[in-house]
Amino acid sequence: MNYYVIYDGNCNLCVTLVQLLETLDQGKLFRYVSMQDEETLCQWGITSTDCQQGMILIDGNAIERRWQGSNAAEEIGRLLPLGSIFVDAYRMLPGMKWAGDRFYEQIRDHRYTLFGKRYQTYQSAYCVDGICKTNHQ
Repeated sequence: MNYYVIYDGNCNLCVTLVQLLETLDQGKLFRYVSMQDEETLCQWGITSTDCQQGMILIDGNAIERRWQGSNAAEEIGRLLPLGSIFVDAYRMLPGMKWAGDRFYEQIRDHRYTLFGKRYQTYQSAYCVDGICKTNHQ
């Protein structure tokens, strides 16, 4: 395990994407913590204000190395098998990075309206410490 993915555990879209990533990765490269887990985030100096800017990816081997928002999504994609081919192609197309950043911001800012909000915060089976606080839902 090398990376921590910080996601909105109350967002239906975010949880669906985390579940897809869990299926692809099986906890080999990524561990997950919801933005609602303030205790864990506090250990990394991450506030709720930080979380308002979107998902966060932290390099577990160098926690000062972080990506946020669409940059985090791109880095996750790059780390997946063969993902760098697609991310590099996306980044090379003129205007795509700018458009992708704006698209991410719109989804981030309207995620509950567009995709709904969960009644219970999702906790990944692949949590940070390996001892998840609640059952996998």
